[in-house]
Amino acid sequence: MKWLNYHHLHYFWTAARLKSVSAASEELRLARPTVSTQIHTLEKTIGHKLFERAGKYLRLTDSGRIAYRYANDIFSLGQEMLNTLDGRPEDDVVRLRVGVADVLPKPIAAEFLGPAMRSETTRAICFEGKPATLLAQLAVHELDLVLADYPMSPEFDLKAHNHLLGECGLSVFAEPSLAERYRPGFPRSIHGAPFLLPTSNTAQRRSLDQWFLRRKRLPHVVAEFEDSELLKEFGQEGLGLFAVPTIIEQHTAQHYEVELVGRLEEVIERFYAISPERKITNPAVVKILESVVSSRALN
Repeated sequence: MKWLNYHHLHYFWTAARLKSVSAASEELRLARPTVSTQIHTLEKTIGHKLFERAGKYLRLTDSGRIAYRYANDIFSLGQEMLNTLDGRPEDDVVRLRVGVADVLPKPIAAEFLGPAMRSETTRAICFEGKPATLLAQLAVHELDLVLADYPMSPEFDLKAHNHLLGECGLSVFAEPSLAERYRPGFPRSIHGAPFLLPTSNTAQRRSLDQWFLRRKRLPHVVAEFEDSELLKEFGQEGLGLFAVPTIIEQHTAQHYEVELVGRLEEVIERFYAISPERKITNPAVVKILESVVSSRALN
């Protein structure tokens, strides 16, 4: 029988949450090698690799995602127990279990979840995965909401409903020297330019392919990525131009130290919240959707 060291699990959970062993060591106030060694020990104990490197950040493996989900529940219940013993029961706390499609840029998910996360009466529990997997979990009420870059298709045959959260065009970025080279004449300059693209199973890729063909601007595809964060990491290294939703244009420029090449306003990307019911009853989900409506009214 395998024995689980919960200290090791907590180190893993912290590193997974922060996507960095260095950041985890700072929060835990432990030396980086200590945290790294304990995570490796946990991997040996359970017999599964939990992380893989994605540029400067850590990315969870499939086994890592499963372990992270259980660790979330374990430490959430532990905190709940301590609060109850201290006379601070959490009967009024609303738990919001959200599935975030792995192709959805994380800053966008954070933007939409912000209103619920800032509420003292809401505890968000976030999971990342393939849209099909998340929708299956939604169908059996393991999730309250799924955030995705395209609406649920009728082929899933689920009792769920699409709520449009927002839409925007795309902004094309590149490493500074590459941006300077391809900025003149944009978007004509896209033809033959090195380009990093998301994989064909994403809504953004389908929209870009249609635009390329319609405008007869065919780039040289250097690589395709399923992980949008990994794509931007390689874009930062100067391997090619890449597109992001314009809503995160400022975040991309600052975080990855890249420059704007130009905007493709014709290529529209949409973002959806998918719920298991048309009439929303979960107050945290109501807060998210009401915030979106208010933002549209202000704009």
